[in-house]
Amino acid sequence: MKNLSLILLLVLTRFTLAQTNPCDSFNVLNTQVRDGLISKEEALTRIRELIPEVRGYFFKHGGTEITKDDWVFPLEGYNSASIGGSKGSGYQVSGFDYFDGNNHSGHPAHDIFIHDKNQDWLDDYTQEPVNVLSVCNGVVIAYETEWETNSDLRGGKYIYIYDPGTEGIFYFAHNSEVLVKPGDVVKAGDVIAHVGRTGLNAYKKRSPTHLHLMYMYLEDGYPKPRNIYEELLNAKNK
Repeated sequence: MKNLSLILLLVLTRFTLAQTNPCDSFNVLNTQVRDGLISKEEALTRIRELIPEVRGYFFKHGGTEITKDDWVFPLEGYNSASIGGSKGSGYQVSGFDYFDGNNHSGHPAHDIFIHDKNQDWLDDYTQEPVNVLSVCNGVVIAYETEWETNSDLRGGKYIYIYDPGTEGIFYFAHNSEVLVKPGDVVKAGDVIAHVGRTGLNAYKKRSPTHLHLMYMYLEDGYPKPRNIYEELLNAKNK
């Protein structure tokens, strides 16, 4: 009887491991990095282990690659004229390191602003939430759906999407509502969130309502920021 129980336990354990979603595992890892609960070396090792699994998961669940030529602008009803700064000058790397988590420096991203003078998180013209769209075909690998106004979390409610077509990761921050979860396979143009004002600085009155969009290329598993301003200029609008 004891041996039978042990065999059943082993079978159950193997079944559970087989059902593990690598995107859930990446989400846990990302939160550990964000909160400074894991060393840079250990985190990098885990990313190198997980990304091939995530890539396999993407294709197993019907994902297909696309090139940058088929990327979609990340805000429905808006275009590149809404990108902050002069010709993308808001993009500042300034020593940014993904592994610094919530304490990172720099701003290697583009802030894309919506029409929201009264800061009610709605488009001034439509009086509706502005849809955040996936730029690429990819799979959601991390997210945060909870944020309180007294939180020091800079990204607020955010989403990370892995793009197998370019071996990169997109980061969408300050959303009011997240509509996807780790393991969801998405296509370019799919609605993944609504623009909001969540996050330590994004919530403050001095900050116009915007989407914070960052792209990181995986260099031997190391997420390195890359400026995609030109790609955003050429992205398809919806």
